[in-house]
Amino acid sequence: MIRVDRVTKVFRSRDGADVTALSDVSMEIGRNEFVALVGASGCGKSTLLRMIGGLLSPSQGGIEVAGTPVTGPRRDTGIVFQSPTLLPWATVLDNVLFPLKIMRQVDAGAMDRAHALIDLAGLHGFDGKYPRELSGGMQQRAAICRALIQDPDILLMDEPFGALDALTREEMTLELLRIWTEQPKTIVFVTHSIPEAVLLADRVIVMSPRPGRIAEVIDVPLPRPRDFASEASPDFQACAGRIRSLIFGARRPRADTAA
Repeated sequence: MIRVDRVTKVFRSRDGADVTALSDVSMEIGRNEFVALVGASGCGKSTLLRMIGGLLSPSQGGIEVAGTPVTGPRRDTGIVFQSPTLLPWATVLDNVLFPLKIMRQVDAGAMDRAHALIDLAGLHGFDGKYPRELSGGMQQRAAICRALIQDPDILLMDEPFGALDALTREEMTLELLRIWTEQPKTIVFVTHSIPEAVLLADRVIVMSPRPGRIAEVIDVPLPRPRDFASEASPDFQACAGRIRSLIFGARRPRADTAA
């Protein structure tokens, strides 16, 4: 579904120096696969996510979605950021419908889908509420609904629970698992939380320090459905331990694992 081919991204700093955020990154992600990206701050996780979403262009290499080169934002790709970025003057329903309103595609079917998504996300009865009337977790649920309203094949999530308190974050983790189970999508999920990555993902891609490369791709053998009881399993602990050793050991990727 997603193919990243030898991608490098270089930014120009204010003083004119070149900063290499990512170097020679290659990977493939299958349809309806849930993949997490983890690594130390500044390793290029969010940069890679934005390039997959067409918000940034690679300096070298290329990215394809379903065999088509990514040259800009795509209608088949939804993005959820750390901040919900809801319109403060709009209701939950209007926020969810906002992408379709821009394209003038709001009809009876769109309204039905919006209400169904709101119910699916556990926001039944909050359609007419404004963001200021919602908790942080509820706002993020609305943001996820907005990303799903066009029924995208791909959902890109950039630390979507990072600003939430610990209890709300756990609640949202389980909620995302439930939504993904009921409406499968290809998900690329950026997080700093190792347990969150292991609990959610089919595979965890561990990034090296800047310039970001793929240090290792770890398959998560935990059966689904999952819940927090899964964290006690030896497979969970083994995956989490391996990820920690890669990140905190600052181990550089071998040449044969860069793809």
